[in-house]
Amino acid sequence: MTLNQRIVLAARPAGEATLDNFRLESVEVPALADGQVLVRNHHLSLDPYMRMRMNDAKSYAAPQAIGEPMIGGTAGEVVESRHDGYAAGDTVVGMGGWQQYTVVNAAVPGAMRKVDASVIPLSAYLGAVGMPGVTAWVGLIHLIAPKAGETIVVDAASGAVGSAVGQLAKSRGCQVVGLAGGADKCAYVVDELGFDACIDYKQHRDFASLAAALDAAAPQGVDGLFENVGGLILNVVLSRMNAFGRIALCGMISGYDGQPMAITDPRLLLTQRLKLQGFIVSEHMSLWPGALKELGGLVASGQLKYRESVAQGIAAAPEAFLGLLKGRNFGKQLVKLI
Repeated sequence: MTLNQRIVLAARPAGEATLDNFRLESVEVPALADGQVLVRNHHLSLDPYMRMRMNDAKSYAAPQAIGEPMIGGTAGEVVESRHDGYAAGDTVVGMGGWQQYTVVNAAVPGAMRKVDASVIPLSAYLGAVGMPGVTAWVGLIHLIAPKAGETIVVDAASGAVGSAVGQLAKSRGCQVVGLAGGADKCAYVVDELGFDACIDYKQHRDFASLAAALDAAAPQGVDGLFENVGGLILNVVLSRMNAFGRIALCGMISGYDGQPMAITDPRLLLTQRLKLQGFIVSEHMSLWPGALKELGGLVASGQLKYRESVAQGIAAAPEAFLGLLKGRNFGKQLVKLI
């Protein structure tokens, strides 16, 4: 029998998540039934949405079950198959969870898909050519629908989603302003990713200071906002939105520990005739093929750049995840499992 190491949710957080909320287990990999595939996961994706799933609260998806492997995207290789559509050696991506091996019911639509790792690195299918990249594409292209010459703002700009948003907006002729935490991240966003400006929010802790920085970076106001953070940043950018501006509400990481986040001047939604749309990328599956085609082409040609932060080994996943929630990662946060 093969042993599978996995990280399960040991207890729900009371406020801020800690290492005590997770537990490392070793279990035997079961024998495959007809229609099943055994995948050896090479890379595990860590993403902010996982923190929301740890709570037992009403949301767009069921809470993470206690005692079960943490949910998460994985990229790996088929090592055994009892399904005609897959063979040992196939490289695949799916939602294998925080574990070294995953038994997949391959007949279930969308359970996993084959990918070509000969041109695009396997890990990129969890980032720029995976869920984060598609999230950026759907929010920007489908919801904000930017026009050349408009000003687009994106926070968490050096992360997996934000970095793709900015580059896609630049490719469509937009002025792009990012917000990121730290001078090194802002330098990367401007110098390597090609944003027009980046604001280090750590240097602007109050409304007046952050608003002044945004006025300097976007003197013509803001036409589109791709929102990942919420809180102070959202309120400041709202105050600088132009008439008929569009906001794609992707995440609110500043409130994932449960604290309330108020919109301080909701009248702006009316007076500026703003469109604010929350979205979950898994509810837009019809858009994925077009998004993946463009993203894959851009990554393969080197036109879409990305960065990865990599933790080593399944046991490192909880600490890396908590660091992600604090902004300690630089780019896409992964765990390398082999």
